[in-house]
Amino acid sequence: MKHLRIRVRLTVLYGVLFLLGGALLLGVTYLLVKQNIHQRSSPAIELPAQIKVQLDGQQLELVHLLQQLQERQKRIEQETLDSLVTQGSIALGLVTVVGVGVGWVVAERALRPVGQITETARRVAGGNLHERIALGGPRDEIKELADTFDSMLERLDQAFDGQRRFAANASHELRTPLTINRTLIEVALGRPDPPPEVVQLGETLLAVNARHERLIDGLLTLVASEQALTVHDRVDLADVARHVAGGRDLVADLRPAPVAGDPVLLERVVQNLVDNAVAYNVPDGKVWISTARTGNGSRLVVENTGPVIPAYEIPGLFEPFRRLRSRTGSARGTGLGLSIVRSVAVAHGGTADAEPRDGGGLRVTVTLPTEN
Repeated sequence: MKHLRIRVRLTVLYGVLFLLGGALLLGVTYLLVKQNIHQRSSPAIELPAQIKVQLDGQQLELVHLLQQLQERQKRIEQETLDSLVTQGSIALGLVTVVGVGVGWVVAERALRPVGQITETARRVAGGNLHERIALGGPRDEIKELADTFDSMLERLDQAFDGQRRFAANASHELRTPLTINRTLIEVALGRPDPPPEVVQLGETLLAVNARHERLIDGLLTLVASEQALTVHDRVDLADVARHVAGGRDLVADLRPAPVAGDPVLLERVVQNLVDNAVAYNVPDGKVWISTARTGNGSRLVVENTGPVIPAYEIPGLFEPFRRLRSRTGSARGTGLGLSIVRSVAVAHGGTADAEPRDGGGLRVTVTLPTEN
């Protein structure tokens, strides 16, 4: 019973209560009719023994006729009660069926606001925090629930908008001084015959500056991927993967995988996965990339022959600024690669999952809805 949908459970509850109420009413009616019949029936005729002896044959026949009438009356009374039970049970069954149908309709109407709340929550889970239920009707318990849910969405929307604005503004503000630093370092290194110490220091600063710029670009991409999509162009993941993999030593199996979304963000997904697979690989290792259509969408898979990764550390890889300390080359990364991958996948209505590869390495699978 607990595994049934609430509408079915409410309908069954209505039907059971209706059946119990009808059965109780039928039982009370039976007792009242039986009592009323017994009160109206004639008392049984019992003659004293000495009087019976004095009666002649004609009188005995009269008494015998009266006794037959009384027996017939009792039989009619019993048949009436039996007919009441039989016909009442049939009527109760028919009315119960009608009551179940009415209960099914009433349950649907009562649960219609809950369905509206569920649909709104499903759209919000897809990344659209601007949705509101705005339930009308009388101010009952369901209306209060919907208004509370709307109030919670309003606070969440404001909090997320504030977070996005802060990240975007901070990234833009940091990008300007980093650009100035890079320009000054390049100008200093461009002077004739700089000392070796200055060259080494300048190259180190350029490397650090480049890493900070990648970090800021990653933050901007992460912020953009967490917003609702405004671009729904036709994109073939095979074409994107072919462009990203161009000139790299990769094992590619690229089959058509059409999706609808933002081409820039989808290219960033493939770029991040390939960069991670190359950066965190073992010497002379391999990187595989494949695209294909699945039953319900399109799939992108990137895997490498990197070091062995425990399965319990996989979920942490999708969190911002989380990297495995055991992975070589982690100092060159920003810790945002897989976070951006999952965020972009979710924004497109898809998923991004990872699992350890047999023999070492990581296999990341991105599944997106097929283009409509």
